[in-house]
Amino acid sequence: SPWAQSWRTTTDIRDVWSRVANDIGFAQDKWAPFARPGHYNDADMLVVGQIGGWTPSNLHPTKLTPDEQYTHISLWCLIASPLLIGCDMEKMDDFTLSLLTNDEVLEVNQDTLCKQAVQVGGQGDLKVYAKPLDNGSLAVGLFNTGNETVTVTANWSDLKLKGQQRVRDLWRQKDVGMFTDKFEAPVASHGVVFVRIFPNP
Repeated sequence: SPWAQSWRTTTDIRDVWSRVANDIGFAQDKWAPFARPGHYNDADMLVVGQIGGWTPSNLHPTKLTPDEQYTHISLWCLIASPLLIGCDMEKMDDFTLSLLTNDEVLEVNQDTLCKQAVQVGGQGDLKVYAKPLDNGSLAVGLFNTGNETVTVTANWSDLKLKGQQRVRDLWRQKDVGMFTDKFEAPVASHGVVFVRIFPNP
């Protein structure tokens, strides 16, 4: 668009899992072709922390569980959505602050390629999203929208990778090892394992 650099791709978000995940977060693939530098698909504000403060009586802690909040932030970073804080910053607790200030997680969102992740693997309740980054690495989210902890697998064949790769957990900010052919991890219900995969030099 010659008139704007960002546009909403959704109707209003609410702090309800089905809205965040099914209606919005995992329904953004169709907008990926429009994402590039200076062109940003906006999936609406982040519903973490104390939200609903447009009227004092409506202010309340987000109804999302901690795992659902990790999924929310990870997915918005992967899909290159503008990160608009929707909570009362004066009432931000340590957990919410940690969600919004993890530099390795934010780096995925702010990557200069401005590519939007799309689903490349998984099926049903299990989803694998991948986003290419400007230094040749790949940000990958292993998501579980089901009701029990399940192992989620990211196959190199789906990620268009070959050989040994270094995998780093972005929320924990630590390397988890070298892997060949695939990376898999147990993922909590409504949760995510968010990693960055680096080619082995």
